[in-house]
Amino acid sequence: MKAQNWKGKISNAKQLGGIETSVIDNGPGRGSRIAWINTGTGLRYKVVIDRAMDIADAFYNQHSVAWISGLGVSAPQPFSDKGLNWLRTFGGGLLVTCGLTHIGAPESDEWGERGLHGSISNIPAEIESIIQPDPLAGEMEMSITGRVIQTQIFGPSLELKRTISGTLGKSIIRIHDEVTNRGNTPVPHMILYHFNFGWPLVDEGTDIIWNGKWKYSRDDNKEKIFKESNNFRKCPAPMKSHNGTGEEVAFIDIKQDGDNCCFCGLHNASLGIAMVMRFKKDQLPWLTNWQHWGNGEYVTGLEPGTNPSMGQKKARQEGTLIQLAPGEKKVYDLEIEIINNKEEIKEFIKKASLKN
Repeated sequence: MKAQNWKGKISNAKQLGGIETSVIDNGPGRGSRIAWINTGTGLRYKVVIDRAMDIADAFYNQHSVAWISGLGVSAPQPFSDKGLNWLRTFGGGLLVTCGLTHIGAPESDEWGERGLHGSISNIPAEIESIIQPDPLAGEMEMSITGRVIQTQIFGPSLELKRTISGTLGKSIIRIHDEVTNRGNTPVPHMILYHFNFGWPLVDEGTDIIWNGKWKYSRDDNKEKIFKESNNFRKCPAPMKSHNGTGEEVAFIDIKQDGDNCCFCGLHNASLGIAMVMRFKKDQLPWLTNWQHWGNGEYVTGLEPGTNPSMGQKKARQEGTLIQLAPGEKKVYDLEIEIINNKEEIKEFIKKASLKN
């Protein structure tokens, strides 16, 4: 967005973009606070403040980028943290945060009982600030910051401080998270960024782009997608075998460049757009690729995380479970960008396919 295109022609920044807050007044999300963020580039998306500041709908021009489940946005249910109850409030959307102490299937051990993917996504945020762009003053940055508290008496007590930011004229979503142990004892910590992509960005022939050593998530030898004889980096047509609970998952030890940056994403050549995801290897060393091609439930997930989504129990056994000391903080930075320039798409694919 070049200044000369609009200079002298607008009186209100909302004509270009910005952040608009509101409350959903109908359906399962009734009463939930949201924030629509418009980057002024065709990229616009909905932050669900009452669901840990996760991101639901996301669009680039006329194209949907995110996958939305049959439920969509629903009000938070903080006690849906047992067994598979998490699925009852899983609305899909561009981002659902998993953790902060467990990611993966339900499990129990001498350390306690843990439901699917933890409870953080069912906790409302307390908004700390909203900064609007002011292009007339040359200020193009905008952001929304909130705090999400996952706590109980006798612990654990974790705080997620999240800032979602962008720049007018750039089709980029930036996420900066700080997870702090506010309690007085060490606390296990795991986090997974469950990004969910759907039609039309995800369609037959869309390329799924990542590179690194990978392994199938199960040991049952029943894989049909994640095997060397199959092109699991190309989105297929809907699969009857994925109706119901059909799915496959791979855990990827993703490669990074010389600046500690990892790249992954999606490229839909027929639409001429690519979704680029960037994150730091030393913060989020693992990428999970979820593929679920059911009829009417057609989605793939690219999910950076501190661990493969195999649960706290497995991570503890392997010695990879993070323990946050009282007052200790972990920081996570991610970016999503939508690009439509052919040369930029080529450069992204080259970066994401790096050899090292």
